[in-house]
Amino acid sequence: MSRKYGRTFHLPSSPGATNDDKIMNDLSDLSAAPEVIATEKMDGENTTIFSKGCHPRSLDARYHPSRDWMKAFAAGISPMLSSDERIIGEYLFARHSIGYSSLPSYFMGFAWVLGDEVQSWDDTQARFQELGICSVPVLFRGKFSDRLVDGLVSKMDFSSQEGFVIRTVSSFAEKFMPTKLGKYVRPGHVQSETHWMNAELVKNSLVK
Repeated sequence: MSRKYGRTFHLPSSPGATNDDKIMNDLSDLSAAPEVIATEKMDGENTTIFSKGCHPRSLDARYHPSRDWMKAFAAGISPMLSSDERIIGEYLFARHSIGYSSLPSYFMGFAWVLGDEVQSWDDTQARFQELGICSVPVLFRGKFSDRLVDGLVSKMDFSSQEGFVIRTVSSFAEKFMPTKLGKYVRPGHVQSETHWMNAELVKNSLVK
């Protein structure tokens, strides 16, 4: 049986945080880590693949035509997963607030969970390679510092990028997600009053 992936808190300087979002109030775990990894935060639907199929972040999500591709893709991955294994990624078939024209895949992974432990980044990449899963883009790897967030922000194009996520390279229990990783989201990220599921389906494009 699968379960919902934990919540990613916003970094303290993230301008995209709303009143409903959680903010990291302690960066000591990131600062103390030998290495952190920063990856691009893709604008899609948080989706989990597990041994019996897949589901979006909400376990009781209703049907939407954009999810047909994801179900077919997961059907090829699920038989290779153990009962306590989950692959979490961004599903990018339907355009949300940012359009993509050259995706390597409509599903781009960012976490591998065994039991209740988020696996190390290197082990995650090895598992993705075994399963044929594309990873989200890596923006930085190294030591966390006070200047890191500002440096990453200066290199982002917020007209076509939502933001980034910083996490420890090493593994950690899922319950420690609030201190082991955080996200930075562009200001005013959601730019439409109509939720993407209720709007006309606009399909993102794969790389040619």
